Amino acid sequence: MNVQNKVWVITGGASGMGRELVLNLLSRGARVAAVDVNEEALKETSELAGERRNNLSTHVVDITDRDAVARLPEQVVAEHGAVDGLINNAGIIQPFVRVNHLEFDAIERVMNVNFYGTLYMTKAFLPHLLERPEAHIVNVSSMGGFLPVPGQSVYGASKAAVKLLTEGLHTELLETNVNVTLVLPGAIGTDIAANSGVNVTAAPESSEEGSMMEPLAPDRAAQVIVDGIERNRYRVLVGSDSRLMNLLYRLSPKLAATFIFRQMKALLPE
Repeated sequence: MNVQNKVWVITGGASGMGRELVLNLLSRGARVAAVDVNEEALKETSELAGERRNNLSTHVVDITDRDAVARLPEQVVAEHGAVDGLINNAGIIQPFVRVNHLEFDAIERVMNVNFYGTLYMTKAFLPHLLERPEAHIVNVSSMGGFLPVPGQSVYGASKAAVKLLTEGLHTELLETNVNVTLVLPGAIGTDIAANSGVNVTAAPESSEEGSMMEPLAPDRAAQVIVDGIERNRYRVLVGSDSRLMNLLYRLSPKLAATFIFRQMKALLPE
């Protein structure tokens, strides 16, 4: 789907990969509605858009608030005249602790943002997308949605739910005008830990420069994702780590899980 002259809604558009998706789409001639809970950071995104900000609207919405999300399509259509695409990018991680030590409040928060937020947005916008000549839904899962990461088991469960939801949507919408793309990023150089309220006190053993776990720059990640949209890709693996672990996991799930444990165990408290 050519993104030019299309209207896109992007959650988590105030920072990180979401902000870069906003800027990338604007640079390709799209109109964008950026959604986030952080009003000040949304203003920064608008400033970074420069002369293209006339094609950008910002919407302060908590995607875990189902009623607020239900009102959002009308607001976007009023601003842009239509909606052609939805990118469910917003997400948070959990504290780096084992399930046994993870508080229920943290569990519910992760599931509400990552899974229910994606579901609420999809349910709200899908009727509008079905009315367009061509439309697209993009859901951002994670490498952690197909591969277990120690200390992020509930986060992984939320992203696995997004993965299966997206694959199910793709099948259900095969004979419609709505394309569906699943995005599976590896490590991206964003402030997701800080934005999630998570304090990371140690770095993975493999985080040295040149490691396969080295985070991909968010602007590069956005470029890969939008390129995938324009090619109507079924899945987009973002980053060399995601591509490598996808291959290893398909060959031997247990070996892949053990490998990731050894890479990430420094983040886990004893």
